[in-house]
Amino acid sequence: MTTFNDLIFNKLPDGMGIQCRIEFPNGYGASIVKGPYTYGGRDGLFELAVLGSDGQIAYDTPITDDVVGYLTEDGVSALLAEIELL
Repeated sequence: MTTFNDLIFNKLPDGMGIQCRIEFPNGYGASIVKGPYTYGGRDGLFELAVLGSDGQIAYDTPITDDVVGYLTEDGVSALLAEIELL
């Protein structure tokens, strides 16, 4: 299973934070971001979006119908495990 420690983050332009995108063999993926305008970013927390096979946010998964914010590193790991099992 993929955990937060496996992620490699890239800096976003103009000081907008950091982001990591990951894809899983099941066709789903995730975008994990932290920045001044993300849910929880100002508190050092992360926001995660489930991505579909087209690379766009999937609003119709059993995990969420939106983005999930205010995540700790452990929270990100837990959601990555759920996405990997879809």
